[in-house]
Amino acid sequence: MPAPESPHAGSRATGVSPPSRSELLRRVGRLEQVGGVRLVTLEDGIGRGVRLLEFRTATGLSFDVAVDRAFDVGRCEFRGRSLTWLSSTGTVGPWYAEPMGLGWFRSWGGGMLVTCGLDHTLLGGFDSAEQFHQDVQTEVEYGLHGRIGMLPAQLVGYGERWDGDECTLWAEGLVRQAAVFGEAMEIRRRIEVSLSGTAMRISDEVSNVGYDPVTHMLLYHVNVGYPVLDEGSRLLIPAPPGTPTGDDYPPGDYRVMSAPRRGCKEECYEHAVRQEPDGTAPVALVNDAIELGVYQLYDARTMPFHTLWRMLGEGTYGVALEPTTNRDAGRFDAEERGELQWLQPGESRRYRLEIGVLDGSAEIARFEERVSALVP
Repeated sequence: MPAPESPHAGSRATGVSPPSRSELLRRVGRLEQVGGVRLVTLEDGIGRGVRLLEFRTATGLSFDVAVDRAFDVGRCEFRGRSLTWLSSTGTVGPWYAEPMGLGWFRSWGGGMLVTCGLDHTLLGGFDSAEQFHQDVQTEVEYGLHGRIGMLPAQLVGYGERWDGDECTLWAEGLVRQAAVFGEAMEIRRRIEVSLSGTAMRISDEVSNVGYDPVTHMLLYHVNVGYPVLDEGSRLLIPAPPGTPTGDDYPPGDYRVMSAPRRGCKEECYEHAVRQEPDGTAPVALVNDAIELGVYQLYDARTMPFHTLWRMLGEGTYGVALEPTTNRDAGRFDAEERGELQWLQPGESRRYRLEIGVLDGSAEIARFEERVSALVP
């Protein structure tokens, strides 16, 4: 898939062209004076021992990649303002994870990107294990959103790369999910951001590295929080009104957010997203009052479903934009519909996601025009 066109294509968020490589390096002793990637380790509390890669661009975008939590993206800020939602659990080391049942909620720290999968997402349960050709167990247990988000990665590499006058900050990791008499799957992830940019580009390759077929489900939990999320914030999505997946949801336009509400329960809305000619789907949450938004671009041909998760309660106040391979009803619904995907031995699937900043009313307006062009 060609890289999706960024909202910032052909321009800089600052409106000023960055200096050339030679002019920049004449002015700094080390590149980290203006940006770079740094490996650090948390040293306290429930996150002790978790490795993080700290990304920092010259435009003010900074974020952490949690090496020991599936190479997911945690804290994310733009010029000192948070873009993401962080939960009450904080960053939890994988050694404290509870993968079965609803234990996922005890280590879901929020963050800009939480990966769900690789063989299962959404609500869990027991399913047949006959594909693994063994007599030890007839069923496999699946917990909420699968195991991958709780597994540490092998750090393949990270750093800065110059191509002419363009500098790219990058990192690559490999996460393996495997069991004796079970699945053997890997996800190889590469994250890149331009030193002069305001968007991260995530490339994933999911592979079945075993010798038995395995089921495959993948969901990107992209979490946005205060101050981008606040009363009056708007969802921009190229789709007809979404289908609520639960009962007794509050009346009104769910695409316009409220202030935190006491006693609020979570809501999910499933969308039939329309895509641009190259398959790209543009989605965003924007706050017009502070002229700031978070957008995502993804390939809707590989992730044909999209769910909005809203939890507008006190203390748990977040929204998730969720491209996914499956409907929100989950694994067993997919089996009944004949939509559950399989990876044969040696087979791989590739996915691409861009997450970035909409800085200012003009960028928000341009992105809204892009979305509106796909919705009559």
